[in-house]
Amino acid sequence: MAFVVKRTGSVVHESQIMDFIAKRVAPYKKIRKLKFIDAIPKNAQGKVLRRELIKLALSNPVSKL
Repeated sequence: MAFVVKRTGSVVHESQIMDFIAKRVAPYKKIRKLKFIDAIPKNAQGKVLRRELIKLALSNPVSKL
């Protein structure tokens, strides 16, 4: 699963990201699921809160391309 944070004013679609990645990585590394989020959850030290990302992945429906 990949979490993507869009820049303000950016117009990018899931299929564009999936195609971009598919052209650059081995088939077994391709992204299967993609979710757009507002910001990557981080703690006070700036480390990514992986448990929060797991909760997002399990709780919200995502695109399966």
